Amino acid sequence: MLNYMWALMILVGVLYAAFTGNLGALTDAALDSAGEAISLCITMAGVMALWMGLMEIGQQSGLIERMTRGIAPFLNFMFPRLPKGHPAREYIATNLIANILGLGWACTPAGLKAMEELAKLEAERGNEGYLQQPVASSHVRIASNEMCTFLILNISSLQLIPVNMIAYRAQYGSADPARIIAPSILATAVSTLAAVVFCKVMDRRA
Repeated sequence: MLNYMWALMILVGVLYAAFTGNLGALTDAALDSAGEAISLCITMAGVMALWMGLMEIGQQSGLIERMTRGIAPFLNFMFPRLPKGHPAREYIATNLIANILGLGWACTPAGLKAMEELAKLEAERGNEGYLQQPVASSHVRIASNEMCTFLILNISSLQLIPVNMIAYRAQYGSADPARIIAPSILATAVSTLAAVVFCKVMDRRA
């Protein structure tokens, strides 16, 4: 569906530019945007390299492990049926810590591994994650409570340092790129609180 929407918007834009005599402006805008995209990618690559390096230092020094132990009570509260010592716990903790530090791109691999381990856990419980009957000639996977909780926490995660947004603001000439830190902490704290309340309410209904 998104592919069709993008194709339609591009087609409408080209046709409108052709009918209004602005094809030259359209071409210039496309070239300028392409250049800005490359410049932004280079900037973001440098920022991510810096923070990934700091994350690696934190992991080698044991800081990440201590932070993981520090959020263990929160994990126990949010995932009461997740066995202690299960591999998914470490991946979930790594994902949440990376999100808190504003490393949205860095947390993706840990998030995927966490989902993979949670799927294995469902299989061990005897629940393959499928409906009993086929829907539209195919089976439909059903996410477990732990999967849903993890996904909601990942989306709403508290961020202490919004690295990506700071980099974007710096790229586009903001006089004070880091000025959004306080509003970001407030907004993500509210979203995380709402996520926790929602997850616990829905978990009790399940």
